[in-house]
This record gives sequence, structure tokens and C-alpha cells, in this order.
Amino acid sequence: MSPPSPTLGTLLRHLIELLDGDVQAAYTTAGLAWRPRYTPILRGLMSLGPAPIKALALKIGISHSAVSQTVSQMSKDDLVELKPGADARERIVALTPKTQAMVPALQRQWAAVNAAAADLDAELSAPLSGVIQEAITALSQRPFGQRI
Repeated sequence: MSPPSPTLGTLLRHLIELLDGDVQAAYTTAGLAWRPRYTPILRGLMSLGPAPIKALALKIGISHSAVSQTVSQMSKDDLVELKPGADARERIVALTPKTQAMVPALQRQWAAVNAAAADLDAELSAPLSGVIQEAITALSQRPFGQRI
């Protein structure tokens, strides 16, 4: 009996491992103490300036819970600081000087990653980024739960 074919979830997790692992290695090689999961948070803060976690989550299209967890880790790594917001429940996320100093080097890494992604897209039968965006759009219109 042959092993079962990998399911969609397994394939997606494996793809993320392959991508994030090499992006992480590139950051390390460049001397940057940075994780790929931090990038959407940084990009959101670069666009918004200091912002509540809720606004940041809406801006980058990631759940409030995921943003909160990532921000907590970034705070431990002294990459963001948390300040009290308008009420006791709200926390404002701001970049630290440490992160601001890293931005030029991170932007060079992002350019290299984007070039590598374009190179990968050129080797595929359809651009991966386009297929992913199509899937997100389709699932926004009719969630996976409805399809099950």
C-alpha cells in the first residue's frame, strides 16, 4: 500500500517551511536578528506609524490574535515597544530605535526576496503569488467551511 498523498494543509505548511527557512537563513547571513513573521508587522507600522494592534491587524490582513502574539515576541526582542492606548484594553505598538536602524538592511533583504519570488514564479506553470491571491479572493467570497 502506497503512502497517502499529502493534503492541501500539509502541502501549504511544507511550502511555508521551505520559504521561511531560507528567508530566515538570508537574514541570519546578513547579520540581522529578524524573523520572517515580523515583516508584515514592520511594514504595517512603517505605513501607519505607531498604531493599536487592532488597526495593525486590519492593515496587514492578519488576525488580531496572530498580530498580538507576534508583537509580544517582537517586544521581547526589543523590536517594538507597547504603550497604553486610549483605554486600558488598547495597546499602541511603536518601533524601537533598534528596529528603525535595521530598516535599510531589511529593505535590501526584501528586495532580494521579492526578486527570488519573481524567479520562482517564472519557473512555475502559473505564478504562485497569483494563485495564492486567487485562492484568498475565492475563500473571501465563499469560506472553506462552507465548502466542507
